[in-house]
Amino acid sequence: MNTKKIINPLISGKKRKRNEKAIKSVFFLTAIFGIIIIFSILFFLIRETYPLPTDIWSFLSGTIWSPTESLQFGTFSLTVGTLLVTLGAMIIAIPISIGGALFISEIASSRVRSIIKPAIELLAGIPSVVYGFFGLIILTTWIKDIFGVPTGETWLAGSIILGIMAIPTITTVAEDAIKAVPREFKEGSLAMGATKWQTIQKVIIPSALSGITAAIILGIGRAVGETMAILMVCGNAAIIPTPLWNIFSPIRTLTSTLGIETAEVPVGGPHYHALFGVAVLLLMITLIINITAVYLLGTIQKRQGATSKKKKHLFSITLLIKIKKIFTSLGLLFILLLLYLITGLLITAILVIIGGLLWFMRNKISQKNLQKIAFSTLGAAILLIIVILGIILSYIIINGAGALSWEFLTEAPKRLGREGGISTPLIGTLYLVAGAIAIALPIGVGASIYLTEYTKENTLTKIIRTGADLLNGTPSIVFGLFGFAFFVLYLKFGFSLIAGQITLAFMIIPTILRTTEEALRSVPQSLREGSYAVGATRWQTIRRVVLPPAAPGIITGAILGIGRAAGETAPIMFTAVAFSSFFPTSLLEPVNALPYHLFIISTNVPGAAAKNAAGGTALVLLLLVIGFYSIAILIRNHYQKTMKW
Repeated sequence: MNTKKIINPLISGKKRKRNEKAIKSVFFLTAIFGIIIIFSILFFLIRETYPLPTDIWSFLSGTIWSPTESLQFGTFSLTVGTLLVTLGAMIIAIPISIGGALFISEIASSRVRSIIKPAIELLAGIPSVVYGFFGLIILTTWIKDIFGVPTGETWLAGSIILGIMAIPTITTVAEDAIKAVPREFKEGSLAMGATKWQTIQKVIIPSALSGITAAIILGIGRAVGETMAILMVCGNAAIIPTPLWNIFSPIRTLTSTLGIETAEVPVGGPHYHALFGVAVLLLMITLIINITAVYLLGTIQKRQGATSKKKKHLFSITLLIKIKKIFTSLGLLFILLLLYLITGLLITAILVIIGGLLWFMRNKISQKNLQKIAFSTLGAAILLIIVILGIILSYIIINGAGALSWEFLTEAPKRLGREGGISTPLIGTLYLVAGAIAIALPIGVGASIYLTEYTKENTLTKIIRTGADLLNGTPSIVFGLFGFAFFVLYLKFGFSLIAGQITLAFMIIPTILRTTEEALRSVPQSLREGSYAVGATRWQTIRRVVLPPAAPGIITGAILGIGRAAGETAPIMFTAVAFSSFFPTSLLEPVNALPYHLFIISTNVPGAAAKNAAGGTALVLLLLVIGFYSIAILIRNHYQKTMKW
């Protein structure tokens, strides 16, 4: 009897099992990476905060932030500034976003939808520093001229810019929530004789209220964590507006304080520790906001079967409706104040009377006419989004096209950017993006494979996904502070290319993870079962059966990550960049980058030549980022058309 024929298959089988366990362990480590990063960020921020130069209560409640003159470290005025600019942004963004989401989901034809959705996604892809550049040059000038105020760098300017930036986030998530409403709800309402608008108003919106609220909360998180645009348009005065509703007062936020002061503060001093205390405060605020959003989004997928769950759900809906009414009242007050400041008391009073008459006469208007009015309003909301996108793109293109030339793209900047070109920041951006995607792609894809292929939905997977969501909602400047504390100081990388690459990689991992997970879930289970039936292992099935059809979705996630990394300023400001005209010769040298180059020449370099160079830099950065996002959209659309299982 030949014993080799018996022993060899046994050895081979044991080896395959060991390989499978090793591969699963690797994917598990990538899956928990998001949780590790979140705790690492929190740990190193708290570590650099100690010792705080004042007691916690004085730090939180003090109204004076004067770290260099009187050594006072009160963050209350910074927190108030953050909340005020966010409130104004939400009052602008929420009605436009919800109206746009309803139009896309319930009214627009498939052809119109295929045009509008990519336009909104492109609005999301515009880098924040480009928004800030537009706000600094155009919006602040407009506010100064229209209202006759000393400066246009105000609370109002910040709210308008933040509102525009929050629109894509709120619109996209709200539309997903609206589309998740069961089809039978709509059909049942229409079958009972309700009009389409009555169905939207009475059935769809209440059913999607948790998701819409989560969209609003995510928009709030986006606004609270924004740095560069706010830093460029709000005036950065650490004061509480007097009176509180003075929308033309300059203000300073938590993020802009970090952006302005961290780069110049001596390491280890009281001011240094206070700034990291500000970062911890900002991180805690955004974590609370994002945990709330994750919880509300989770309720969309839950079935409210049991009576107790129904009561709990009813209580949640009632609470959300009350919050909605309070927010609506604040929004109306803000709009009335703005009308008064723009048009004066008489015209405002006339408009209020007309609005009141229309409100009291609403029951006398036929449902058909009411639907026409409602649909026209929703159409106006989506039209306003397109107009906003058109204005920003047109300005950047018109003002930047004159600077574009072969020399501008291939020469290094001279005289602080007034002359020469953008070759070093352009190549530096590509270096940063290439390193970031090389680190983030295997981690994000590996985590997605573990969550989708190696485990079922349980407490661990919920924790991992929550960690990824929290990582995705962490402000970019917090990543920058973490990179500064960990890579620059603790690991002693200094301001270097590698520190910036790893920091950006941590930031884009959630984007790659989510898009890859969706791509893997789109592969039919029957293909996996067929592979297992012929004797393939789990890893063989993943590698040869699951990954090939999911490749377009994975590529889409990678491109979206590249687009986001290319447009970020705050994460690299404290880890990697220097305003230089030289290419890095090693990973441990600093690098210039397009977002940082644009920020410096638009805010710190005066003169018409610098303004012209800033316009050209903004256009190149915009084309670069929108190019990446456009490729991702095209791949996704092609994938949806061709991959029909």
